Amino acid sequence: MHENPRATPRFWQPDWLVLREMARVLRAMLADPTLALKDARVLDFGCGARPYERWFADAGSQYRGADIDAAHEVRIRDDGTLDCADGEYDLVASFQVLEHVWDVGSYLGEARRVLRQDGWLLLSTHGSWLYHPHPHDYRRWTAEGLQREVESRGFHLVRMEPVVGPLAWTTVFRSLGVAHFLKRLPLVGPPLAAMVATALNAWAWLEDRITPRAITALNACTYIALFRRS
Repeated sequence: MHENPRATPRFWQPDWLVLREMARVLRAMLADPTLALKDARVLDFGCGARPYERWFADAGSQYRGADIDAAHEVRIRDDGTLDCADGEYDLVASFQVLEHVWDVGSYLGEARRVLRQDGWLLLSTHGSWLYHPHPHDYRRWTAEGLQREVESRGFHLVRMEPVVGPLAWTTVFRSLGVAHFLKRLPLVGPPLAAMVATALNAWAWLEDRITPRAITALNACTYIALFRRS
């Protein structure tokens, strides 16, 4: 999923609910004064089109991006290492990247290396989602698996937020499938797709409201987690 959760999602987008909830949770986490984002040095490790840059800039952070797709402030070398010094950053952000990384150990090792002692790792990744190579797509996570994987690389979990439970995300998946089919139809396809997506989004929102938190916590569409460097 590579749409921009910074922008206000439209109710007729098939994945509206997921984008909306991701933005809500991320905004709440970034507003936490514990992060001390004013003047913080932030590296967005896998920044893509840099959709979160404005959020960090608005918080007064010194934002830098790194990605394999284009030239950014920090170069990712051919071996996957970052062209920057040890302990250079206060926070590393990793949004919807981890599922696309083959060597998770090296990636998390680099994130830890460039963080100062007690620095922050703020990441999001999928628990359940459709295949979406960019350029590859390797894995999905459980909450327990994500915590153990990251903690085994020299971090400890501070907070994990599940985004969209199983009743709702199955409806979101149906919405994406219907939209894919209807948009192929000439003239009537796009407006029909928007109408169906609006109805299914309303149903998914209701499903998410009635799903117990304990179920969503272990079966989320996306997990957003805050870790601290050990």
